[in-house]
Amino acid sequence: MKLGVCYYPEHWPETCWADDARRMAELGISHVRIGEFAWSRIEARAGSLTWEWLDRAVAVLANAGLKVVMGTPTATPPKWLVDTMPEMIAIDAGGRPRRFGSRRHYCFSHQGYAGECRRIVTAMAQRYGNHPAVAAWQTDNEYGCHDTAISYSLAAAQAFREWLAGKYGDVASLNMAWGNVFWSMEYAAFGEIDLPNLTVTVPNPAHELDFRRFASDQVVRFNRMQADILRAHSPGRDVVHNFMGFFTQFDHHAVGADLDVASWDSYPLGFLEQFWFSAEDKQRYARQGHPDIAAFHHDLYRGCQKDGRWWVMEQQPGPVNWARFNPAPLPGMVRLWTLEAMAHGAELVSYFRWRQVPFAQEQMHAGLLRPDGVEAEGAGEVRQVAQEIAALPDPGPPPRQTALVFDYASAWVTDIMPQGQGFSALRIAFEYYSALRRLGLDIDIVSSNAELEGYALVVVPCQPIVDQPFVDRLAASGAQVVIGAATGSKTADFAIPPGLAPGPLAAQLPLRIARVETLRGQPCQWLEQVETKLDQPRPGQFASGKFHYLARYPAIDLLDDLLPQLAAAAELGPVPLPDGVRVRRTANLVFAFNYSADERTLPEGLFAALLSGSQTLAPAGVAIGTAP
Repeated sequence: MKLGVCYYPEHWPETCWADDARRMAELGISHVRIGEFAWSRIEARAGSLTWEWLDRAVAVLANAGLKVVMGTPTATPPKWLVDTMPEMIAIDAGGRPRRFGSRRHYCFSHQGYAGECRRIVTAMAQRYGNHPAVAAWQTDNEYGCHDTAISYSLAAAQAFREWLAGKYGDVASLNMAWGNVFWSMEYAAFGEIDLPNLTVTVPNPAHELDFRRFASDQVVRFNRMQADILRAHSPGRDVVHNFMGFFTQFDHHAVGADLDVASWDSYPLGFLEQFWFSAEDKQRYARQGHPDIAAFHHDLYRGCQKDGRWWVMEQQPGPVNWARFNPAPLPGMVRLWTLEAMAHGAELVSYFRWRQVPFAQEQMHAGLLRPDGVEAEGAGEVRQVAQEIAALPDPGPPPRQTALVFDYASAWVTDIMPQGQGFSALRIAFEYYSALRRLGLDIDIVSSNAELEGYALVVVPCQPIVDQPFVDRLAASGAQVVIGAATGSKTADFAIPPGLAPGPLAAQLPLRIARVETLRGQPCQWLEQVETKLDQPRPGQFASGKFHYLARYPAIDLLDDLLPQLAAAAELGPVPLPDGVRVRRTANLVFAFNYSADERTLPEGLFAALLSGSQTLAPAGVAIGTAP
């Protein structure tokens, strides 16, 4: 695994570039991402392209032996471009324009802006596509950040109507699929259909789901346009995009199909603070991050690229600036996060950023250097971990052991119609994942389109839309299968299945969900009334052969009882771990990580031989050994 860093030469005097590059190489860094926010410096006025400064920056990095990941600058269109076509900006759900003055101020559906992106990306690819120092390209930056994957602009409305016409052919079919006879919502033509915002009360959920599908397809189309240009003018270089944490506004599997490498931006402390975690967990893991946040995304994004290739494009090295509270990592955590990415198969971990910038919106976001150029705390850990990685043997590929199924459409369905506040397919997937990790199991997160052959255990936490081919693959896998509540509860057109939930799964799980109620709680209490003759080993759990259905949420108590039994039956050898400890295996190595604030002793027999660390781990400690 290689190490990288994000660098912005346009932010610093040119006289310091060479020294920065030298220090990067000495620290153990081999790859440097540049350029993704530099459009205004490349093209200060329409048609006036200024490359010389960027040429010199690339040359300085190359002379230090560093490889360049070149970002396309389309996340931050310059002011002159916005003024030229003001209708290119996105519109939020309240009908307000998302104006110039920060970033991501564009609508994916605007054809004029797409043309400008095609022009600038082509120009960059032609200039740097065959440069020997350019090893990879990053398309844009963090698609959808700040809730920008979804736009309610006029351009989006027109493109959505065209998308619907392509899907349904005639408006009568759309009216039938959406159930528009309800509330007299029937349309006479596609041109009558508006976007599902600014309605008096909630819009038709089928309308909203199709809009979410459309918005996702617009991101896929935009990314594919850039990827095609880059491959045409820069053959042999990887095309990468950097996804985000706990973000579901588009289908990352669909975008990943056009990438050579999926990457993501890892900020464990910020994500802990900003998402659903309890006040107790936020306090307990404030300086470490929840033990499963980074790993969940490592496994999720590894599954979004067909060859399983993935990177961390931005790794938090210190306090961030965007969460409600922004603590510093516990000493040792930057090293731990880096080694954990290696354990999950990362090819590269890149830190954000090289030097903390003293101005503008991110001046409180730490880097490897302070604004005055002195090393920050994370730099020493990067130096240490670079030496450790160089000394380790090849970890080998991850095992094919346990699959957790997650589709982005599941998150859209529970966003649109949660039925209980906070009921979220994403959160449920994370909680099931965490239960598996506490048993020391190695997990692949896959879509419902993935092949399941070879897995001993398959877990489907919350999959409202289920099709017959997926059910057939589940049955053919021979695996122990766990199905969570609300799975199979909707058709592809967002209706209750004719035979009730769990829809097509009833062939393997002969039961019917007669009623659902949700009760106040944290998280939402989801309870299903089940009609069946199946065995009920525990209240809320139903079994049919190797299929097991859990008819309520939360189901942590059921999972903690059921999963060890199924893992043992599947010969996975579950190893319940000390509190706060997590394990990851590869073909050749075993990694153990202590996320606890206290010392922890590892189970016996975890390693054949220790290569690094010890059986007793200090807080933020890591042990690495050969597989038994």
